[in-house]
Amino acid sequence: MGIRFFDDQKYLIVSLFIVLYTMLPFFLVFEKRRPRAREIVVIAVMAALTICGNLLTYLFIPFQAGTALVIVAGVSFGPEAGFLVGALARFVCNFFQGQGPWTPWQMFCWGLLGFLAGLVFNKVNAEKANSRDFKVILGPVVCVLISVGLAFGIHLIWGQGSFLGWQLYIFGAVGLLAGVLIQRKRLPVDSLTLALFGFLTVFIIYGGIMNTAAMIMTSAIPASNISISWESLTLLYLSGVPYDAMHAAGTAFFLFIFGEQMVRKMERVKVKYRLYL
Repeated sequence: MGIRFFDDQKYLIVSLFIVLYTMLPFFLVFEKRRPRAREIVVIAVMAALTICGNLLTYLFIPFQAGTALVIVAGVSFGPEAGFLVGALARFVCNFFQGQGPWTPWQMFCWGLLGFLAGLVFNKVNAEKANSRDFKVILGPVVCVLISVGLAFGIHLIWGQGSFLGWQLYIFGAVGLLAGVLIQRKRLPVDSLTLALFGFLTVFIIYGGIMNTAAMIMTSAIPASNISISWESLTLLYLSGVPYDAMHAAGTAFFLFIFGEQMVRKMERVKVKYRLYL
């Protein structure tokens, strides 16, 4: 449709449709389960807490707690609920922080973080987890470090310009995927594991997607010098490293401080109200 009706130039419109279509299956899968009213209420409350937490920290400190709360929701209530909390919370947050073409991208990224958290964490063993045990996430962390180190070696031999650009995201994503495959088991819920998971996924996945989104959105502005090209993407990835690192560090900080405790509280809520999310 983009090629046929928009002369293959309206990248922003096409990309927004793709993002919206990508989110539809998550909502449809949740709706197909015919959730009970109590499940919907809990998800709505968790989304409201995420909105309030993000707006509060957004106004006073550079770290934002909303991303950490989305991950907590995914761990506590499962992948579909985590995606719903992330997508809905981001949509409402932007009524206060500013709506725009970036909103669907941010909704998808927050939802994806909640979905991934619901997939990789073993919330059943949350009460039995040994807090701050680095070994449980050693595989993914080592693989990310090896992958980024390999990228740096390749950059020293053949690269030009700064290393702190797309290499961090692409090779980091490859290392994270390899680490998950090598680990081959779900992660227990403890503060250190949550913090490391939050840092890696926010920096690599959220930052990687939003930097691409920035290129597409900026290219739609006639006065900008950004086009859909490898050079533009490299520049945006390079300039995005400081913000993505701060965003990831803030998420890791909040998950380390209250992530494990909140998951335990959510587990008690599920038992009390007989929720099977």
